[in-house]
Amino acid sequence: MADKHPYFQSPGAFTQLVTQLRRKFPATVNADTLKKLGIAPQNESYHVNTLRFLGLIDDEGAKTELAGSVFNQHRDEDFHPAFAKVVENAYNQLFSLHGDAAWDLDRDQLITFFRQTDQSSASVGSYQAGAFKCLAALAGHGDIPEPKATKPTAQAGKKTSRREVAKKPAQQGKTPPSTVSTPDAPKARSQSPDVGLTVRIEINLPAEGDQATYDRIFKSIRTHFIDG
Repeated sequence: MADKHPYFQSPGAFTQLVTQLRRKFPATVNADTLKKLGIAPQNESYHVNTLRFLGLIDDEGAKTELAGSVFNQHRDEDFHPAFAKVVENAYNQLFSLHGDAAWDLDRDQLITFFRQTDQSSASVGSYQAGAFKCLAALAGHGDIPEPKATKPTAQAGKKTSRREVAKKPAQQGKTPPSTVSTPDAPKARSQSPDVGLTVRIEINLPAEGDQATYDRIFKSIRTHFIDG
């Protein structure tokens, strides 16, 4: 039967689930429970199926006595062997074939077993092998996969944009300074070939001024600096 053994794509998420269940194992665990915990978004059913396959919850998602006896083990040195027995019982075909060496099978050997046993596709067989490796690590045989870091939200960007918007009103009502470059600069350079001179005049125009005010200012500039 295809997909007989469970699989999931994120071993780190299942590690996170087991860590949570060791703190507090709810009376019922289903996809809605994982959604509320924020574990394995959009992949909750795969992890629930794995718990069911291990015999930790029943078909209705209710916590079993086995789960209580295993997950009440507080110390890692007590939890690991208890969880290892759960895995051995659930994967009895694998352990019947390989014995204790099953814990140390490489990924290709596990994929071969799952594809032959369940007629799995290559991708599903790979996920099944990854799931077993994760369970083995949680049972004390291997390095436990780390949960993926939570992606940063866009909230920080929103706060920045608010600060930027808050700055805008303070800038309103101000007219940017105008810069006038006079054509006299080339004359200065010709008179003193060893010295380069550029004259820049900045004029702060009054925000409350009218067109006539601006016209008088620029007329004065032309009279005294350009035409003169």
